[in-house]
Amino acid sequence: MFYPVIKKALFQLDPERAHELTFQQLRRITNTPFEFLVRQSVPTKPVTCMGLSFKNPLGLAAGLDKDGECIDALGAMGFGFIEVGTVTPRPQSGNDKPRLFRVVEAEGLINRMGFNNKGVDHLIENVKKTRFGGVLGINIGKNKDTPVEQGKDDYLIGMDKVYPHAGYIAINISSPNTPGLRSLQYGEALDDLLSAIKNKQTELKDKHQKYVPVAVKIAPDLSEEELIQIADSLVRHHLDGVIATNTTLDRTLIQGLNHCGQTGGLSGRPLQASSTAIIRRLSQELAGRLPIIGVGGIDSLVAAREKMDAGATLVQIYSGFIFHGPRLIKDIVTHI
Repeated sequence: MFYPVIKKALFQLDPERAHELTFQQLRRITNTPFEFLVRQSVPTKPVTCMGLSFKNPLGLAAGLDKDGECIDALGAMGFGFIEVGTVTPRPQSGNDKPRLFRVVEAEGLINRMGFNNKGVDHLIENVKKTRFGGVLGINIGKNKDTPVEQGKDDYLIGMDKVYPHAGYIAINISSPNTPGLRSLQYGEALDDLLSAIKNKQTELKDKHQKYVPVAVKIAPDLSEEELIQIADSLVRHHLDGVIATNTTLDRTLIQGLNHCGQTGGLSGRPLQASSTAIIRRLSQELAGRLPIIGVGGIDSLVAAREKMDAGATLVQIYSGFIFHGPRLIKDIVTHI
């Protein structure tokens, strides 16, 4: 494909500007004859997870297509599932720019985007138009100006709105870029949130006469004790899955590199080992009681296999996709 040439040009631009230009072009070709420019054939590798049938185990992680603008074009590249969002009840502009940085030498990204999105209603309108034949996950979060103590309400609003349109719902309580958000991963706050989410899921199942699984996305920066407590809570509240992991605050592997001092979450190759370690320990603790979606630093077939060997049923890519392009999808799906 043309990605090496395109990447060279895009990497001359500010990362967020490069993303905007790329999505402008993807929107233009979506559901037109020019979609052949990004379409590639990948083998079918069926996987069942959370009661859903996935045509292959590789997905796109949340964060790249926050507003569901390019689902069909991205789907044409061969993803078995796509997770859009994170989306909040109300539109918000996110944190001040610049807020996205490439750590090129390490094939990593640092972002402090802050859940910039056009709101859940806008996302739903885009989702209604999609022809994507894979599983569509919708990742929901809370608005920045909603107090953490009331954050539960934002998740329930999000669930209410996206439930009829989602293959599964992802609960993002692990972004480091919304103040206080990660506190929802611990203790009574987590139990209170999960209880409310499970009650809402039951209510919506009866209302819409269909069951939409709910998975929780966790951080990589957890102690073993915290991880054990989270696993226990997820099992006790009968959640359907866990997504491990979000971005990290750890800068150990990028010390001395360009942008290493920027605040925000680090993704990409530097996250690979720590994310896999979380998955392995989580898998031991869960003992098959709920599935794991593995994400964090997958930049090759071997990296994807490592996640699955550690206990992940499905895997997702983001930064590796930006650095390696659509060919990475085909390489992984063909040989995984």
